[in-house]
Amino acid sequence: MFKKILIANRGEIACRVIRTAKRLGIATVAVYSDADRQALHVREADEAVRIGPAASAQSYLSIPAILEAIRQTGSDAVHPGYGFLSENAEFARMLEREGVTFIGPPVRAVEAMGDKITSKKLAAEAGVTTVPGYMGLIESPEEAARIAGGIGYPVMIKASAGGGGKGMRVAWSEAEALEGFTSSRNEARTAFGDERIFIEKFVVNPRHIEIQVLGDKHGTVLHLGERECSVQRRNQKVIEESPSPFVDAALRDAMGAQAVALAQSVGYHSAGTVEFIVDAERNFYFLEMNTRLQVEHPVTELVTGLDLVEEMIRAAAGERLRFAQADVRMNGWAIESRVYAEDPYRSFMPSVGRLTRYRPPSPGPQPGGSVLRNDTGVFEGGEISIYYDPMIAKLCAWAPDRPAAVEAMARALDGFELEGIGHNLPLLSAIMGQARFREGRLTTGYIAEEFPDGFTGVAPSAEDSCVLATVAALVAMRSEERGAAKATAWERVVQMGEGSWPVSITQDGEGGLSVDFGGWAVGIASDWRPGQSLAAFRVGGVESLVKTAASGSGWRLRWKGIDLVARVRSPRVAELAGLMPKKLPADTSKLLLCPMPGVLVEVTVQAGDAVEAGQTLATVEAMKMENVLRAERQGRVKRVAAKAGDSLALDQLILEFE
Repeated sequence: MFKKILIANRGEIACRVIRTAKRLGIATVAVYSDADRQALHVREADEAVRIGPAASAQSYLSIPAILEAIRQTGSDAVHPGYGFLSENAEFARMLEREGVTFIGPPVRAVEAMGDKITSKKLAAEAGVTTVPGYMGLIESPEEAARIAGGIGYPVMIKASAGGGGKGMRVAWSEAEALEGFTSSRNEARTAFGDERIFIEKFVVNPRHIEIQVLGDKHGTVLHLGERECSVQRRNQKVIEESPSPFVDAALRDAMGAQAVALAQSVGYHSAGTVEFIVDAERNFYFLEMNTRLQVEHPVTELVTGLDLVEEMIRAAAGERLRFAQADVRMNGWAIESRVYAEDPYRSFMPSVGRLTRYRPPSPGPQPGGSVLRNDTGVFEGGEISIYYDPMIAKLCAWAPDRPAAVEAMARALDGFELEGIGHNLPLLSAIMGQARFREGRLTTGYIAEEFPDGFTGVAPSAEDSCVLATVAALVAMRSEERGAAKATAWERVVQMGEGSWPVSITQDGEGGLSVDFGGWAVGIASDWRPGQSLAAFRVGGVESLVKTAASGSGWRLRWKGIDLVARVRSPRVAELAGLMPKKLPADTSKLLLCPMPGVLVEVTVQAGDAVEAGQTLATVEAMKMENVLRAERQGRVKRVAAKAGDSLALDQLILEFE
């Protein structure tokens, strides 16, 4: 077994590897850039080595810097995590020359499967079903458009060395193929240092289902069942689960057999994932093989009881797998929600800044038999940087069956406190509450189909409004009671949005509270006290976790993806408030503002140019992704206020229109 492992990565996956290595009694080394000097993975490792500036190309993607860190620390093995150098064959080869073990597959497999063009050809040779497409190198946007037209729209434009949704675009027309090729190539160059692009047919309304494989150096390869990864946004997975609600035993066996055959064809060992797209008739097609640990590996660990990082370490050390295919059992159901630093209310633009509050729900066994797990690389008071992936945490819930797992996840999301930056917790909560998700009717277009106009929040139902009005009334009453004698009866008006609820709270002789909505009475109980940001409220016998915070003259309440401000007023003040004029938002219709902190890659127009609706105006890069900003309507550019290369703040002016 190894004595010291260097983790050539950062964030939650570095912390994840460190956790298992320590349990196995192996010393750990973290590497860090200037931006990560105070990062959690640096704190948790036994040693830490600086490898360069904040930009990943000069630090986490710098093979010379990583090799020097290995020499300095005497590490005898390297775990690459995912992303960065995890699928870089040259890195694996150079480690081999240094006499350092790469905790991953052999160089041949990294080289063959890490290149999506080569992997498609090898998959076909191994008898794996593949998607129609063009596997040759594409030199220009015009050539890409010609090829796409020959395949037939829609097509998927993909980076050969890509992963994590980067360097991927769906094109439905020639114009989108031209633009998509350029954006994909730019993203691929930035993220992977490899700008090769290929094109394949895009299967409409598919499911994205992947098979986890595991092999040792003695020729044994087996699979650990499937993960459903269909809930995605811009090809970036958002929610994953294992098993899939769509896969039956026959389909699992067929996909598993092809995944194992592909892995065996390249002499695979270590953990890896074979990804498929599956249509409504259960036809499945090979998508790609990831020769590394997947972001969503925790759900497989939760249902199989295995530690995949441990298995990778043991395989790299030359140990045989300690179990056979027949020993693999999928027990219960697990769901993973990826918590991202991106604002769903602003078209999911990346968000950076300080985590003024970071308090995930407590991991481990929960009431009702569920289990929570939270893989993270951040801490309260830490900063989310512009330089790296926007993932904050991977919140996982396990339960004996899918409905219970969904309920456990919904409650866990309600109890996840995260402040200081924009984040996608409201979206995740909204999805958990949707009938379509609960029924398992998933496709890769789920988010686009369910939120066609973008995410604008969750509108409370009549029942939800009553619950929140009750909570607001109790919170307001207890705040007013502070330092004053408790009243036996308390009457106010709760105003939320356009709704208004006259309420009265009465207290019985035993301290119980009852809220009356004009004849409809419900009991409420809670241990909430002023200053508490999260509490359980039992309304009508049903318990809910609600986040509460003072907001101006009211209370901000967040629950089940609902985010609103409730104002609790005396009847007279409520009447007068209804007469006040509404404040209109500032008119920004003639301005193009930067929707996120980032670097302005290019501005495609000049002062005096006429623009059409949908025309590209500028491109901003943030968190390794290119974001194209387009004109919402016809107009003429009055002035350009920023230039390519500028670092822009949120809402900083880029263009002004006449």
